[in-house]
Amino acid sequence: MPQITLPDGKQLSFDQPVTVHDVAAAIGPGLAKAALAGRVDDKLVDTSFLIDHDAALAIVTERDEAGVEVLRHSCAHLLAQAVKSLFPEAQVTIGPVIDNGFYYDFAYSRPFTPEDLEAIEARMEALAQADFAVQREVMVREEAIDLFKDMGEAYKAEIIADIPPGEQISLYRQDDFIDLCRGPHVPSTGKLKAFKLMKVAGAYWRGNSDNEMLQRIYGTCWPDKKQLKAYLHRLEEAEKRDHRKLGRKLDLFHIQEEAPGMVFWHPKGWIVYRAVEQYVRDKIRARGYQEIRTPQIVDRSLWEKSGHWDKYRADMFTTSSENRDYAIKPMNCPCHVQVYNQGLKSYRDLPLRLAEFGSCHRNEASGTLHGLMRVRNFVQDDAHIFCTEDQIQDEVSNFVDLLFEVYADFGFTDIQIQLSTRPEQRVGADEVWDKAEKALEDALHAKGLEFELQPGEGAFYGPKIDFALRDCLDRIWQCGTMQVDFSMPGRLSASYIDEHGEKRVPVMLHRAILGSLERFIGILIEHHGGLLPAWLAPTQAAVLNITDRQAETVQDVVQTLENKGFRAVSDLRNEKIGFKIREHTLQRVPYLLVVGDREVEESTVAVRTRGGEDLGSMSVDDFCSRLAADIASRGLAV
Repeated sequence: MPQITLPDGKQLSFDQPVTVHDVAAAIGPGLAKAALAGRVDDKLVDTSFLIDHDAALAIVTERDEAGVEVLRHSCAHLLAQAVKSLFPEAQVTIGPVIDNGFYYDFAYSRPFTPEDLEAIEARMEALAQADFAVQREVMVREEAIDLFKDMGEAYKAEIIADIPPGEQISLYRQDDFIDLCRGPHVPSTGKLKAFKLMKVAGAYWRGNSDNEMLQRIYGTCWPDKKQLKAYLHRLEEAEKRDHRKLGRKLDLFHIQEEAPGMVFWHPKGWIVYRAVEQYVRDKIRARGYQEIRTPQIVDRSLWEKSGHWDKYRADMFTTSSENRDYAIKPMNCPCHVQVYNQGLKSYRDLPLRLAEFGSCHRNEASGTLHGLMRVRNFVQDDAHIFCTEDQIQDEVSNFVDLLFEVYADFGFTDIQIQLSTRPEQRVGADEVWDKAEKALEDALHAKGLEFELQPGEGAFYGPKIDFALRDCLDRIWQCGTMQVDFSMPGRLSASYIDEHGEKRVPVMLHRAILGSLERFIGILIEHHGGLLPAWLAPTQAAVLNITDRQAETVQDVVQTLENKGFRAVSDLRNEKIGFKIREHTLQRVPYLLVVGDREVEESTVAVRTRGGEDLGSMSVDDFCSRLAADIASRGLAV
């Protein structure tokens, strides 16, 4: 009879087949109560799953990531049950887990209102308190189709009809509600104690715009009320920090309908943009990169040779002229190979590091566009390193050092690393992929870095390392990347002469630190809540007079600051000084310099920060030294 091996190696023997719940109960009543699911031989199953053989078992609770997913998936079913009980004519479709929550799509004759959402959530609360048992049932495919057709659930019947004939179909029942699902689910609805419905949006059936529009209800679910409250608080903070709102408030940029997904940078925003760009330019120049510039519009033939035409054709903006087809470049790499190909290269020329702040265009769906975070026109801090196989590890190692240094200067120190391997659709032979994947893994191990393996998530031309940073709201943003490419150089006829006089194909490393400058600036704005550190702030100091008598001195101070390379403005308006201070504070200016009669007499300025700290009076030279030190400190907001 079954012998169960627990994660700590302890073994339990039973005289007869046992469920996951039985094993949890044998360990202790507390664990039995906390159990949400089980992992039997690495397969996630319900607590009712019967184990009739020797197996490894881990009990899954709300403390496990898998347990939280089970809660959220079960909450999606709870939502569907509540909707069906309040709106019997609504048809259910799909309800998956997403980041921090779940959604469920419904077909209904009218839009759901905010009042409907309140009623649905209240019904969910009642159904959860009723603590209905959640039971798994199995049917053959044909019976399941008939069941849902008889229930008037045409969408579910269509989903099942796409499943191969003869397969068994798993269903989950809670009270009078039944739904199609692989599972697993919580043992009973009473396990769902902390959830909230968030919003309603439109969604096409199966994501196809040719199909009917459904209504998607989004919700969030957490193990307890405390975590739910903390998540809702983070959402409130994110709303306050929304870069689109701050972009308007601080007069940084705007986006308008005539150019969807493309940014109109205002003078202040362009200062921020140029500061970010110049910082990266200085960093990479010191690391041996050479900056280049390549065309925006390139003949179709190059994209066909590189493989992008087949892979990205639908996302390209294209045009024609004089019977030739062109694409506005969605990426820079094929053009960088063209620069490399000019002139014969020797192994002594490698590594060759070519960098470009390349403007790219991608025809993203209009519904996915979101401020600076998702645009159609963006600039990458792009670079490609042409090197030998023996140079890969050193180049990757040097890049990782540079990336961590840059992120720290921008205020990010929590970096997550993922190694993504070959996708199903790819170019190049398997042995080439083997070599590329090993090179990246060896480089990470050599640096002593922890990473998460992401099978199948690599680029179509090579494996990659992705670097994701965590912001102040615990959100994860994937920005940096390093990709080994053994394929494209050969496709585009890149070569070099090795030390034996033989012609060889170089390895091409695709790398970026910020990714899209637009997106990274959006992340910066939200991370800092608009309180950009002094080195990035559009205006670093505002000099304010109290009366007209100080106007000339104010202008002299501003001129002194500008002569030293600082960004300063004067405010000589006939307004009360308190009004001026408040206005520039709301504009997130790091330093406010007030000049009154005493400051004129003593040749000083009264300095305060946008945070309200009074730094007292000091000479202009002393303030310049303070500001210079603040700028040099980089990532800390004033």
